[in-house]
Amino acid sequence: MAVTIKSPREIEIMRASGRILKVVLAELEKIIRPGIKTNEIDALAAKIIASYGCIPSFLNYNGFPASICVSVNEEVVHGIPSSRILLEGDIVSLDVGVNYKGYHTDAARTFGVGQVSKEAMQLMNVTKQAFFVGLEKAWAGNHLYDISNAVDAFVAQFGYGIVRDLVGHGIGLELHEDPQLPHFRQKRRGLRLRQGMTICIEPMINMGYAEVEWLDDEWTVISEDRSWSAHYENTILITDGQPELLTL
Repeated sequence: MAVTIKSPREIEIMRASGRILKVVLAELEKIIRPGIKTNEIDALAAKIIASYGCIPSFLNYNGFPASICVSVNEEVVHGIPSSRILLEGDIVSLDVGVNYKGYHTDAARTFGVGQVSKEAMQLMNVTKQAFFVGLEKAWAGNHLYDISNAVDAFVAQFGYGIVRDLVGHGIGLELHEDPQLPHFRQKRRGLRLRQGMTICIEPMINMGYAEVEWLDDEWTVISEDRSWSAHYENTILITDGQPELLTL
């Protein structure tokens, strides 16, 4: 496993990338409403990212055809923006990556479209909280799977399914670097976290079962039982103290 430790210069570039990504997500949140098409969200994201002299990390990544991922309801991740119209009561996950001066940051949020059900709101809130529960374990000297086990223990009390086929990851010069970070319980402790590591914690939580499947477009991942799913992600920096949130 080749885990990179970022230099002070690299960290500064990633901080700048994260600040830009925060702006993108904040602007996209403003336009989430019933009646908007998912490709309109993608178009705005592309425009904002370009305005900062950046490149969308996802565009053409292994052939992905859009600037961001837009996943609706039972779509877990990697939804391809299209002419699909968001409806009142939907939930939509936006996964965005920014490449600034060759360094990537990655973050995701799940938003309600108009008024959503109590069940959908709880799913979104629990998924977000699961990220912060994991973050509490992201200290130098702790182990990678301390994060995994904390997320699992928190989510388990709600009876939700934690997606196992997709995991968090390291990030930097590459969008996906070592280490891989599961969000479900592990028997081993995993590698020791060290100052200068940059990783993405990103719980993907299904209202029903954990199992997923891929659609024929070979990108969009949906819950196998068609239950709704939420996703919350940030890029973080491991420090000699409290972890630094680069995208929040």
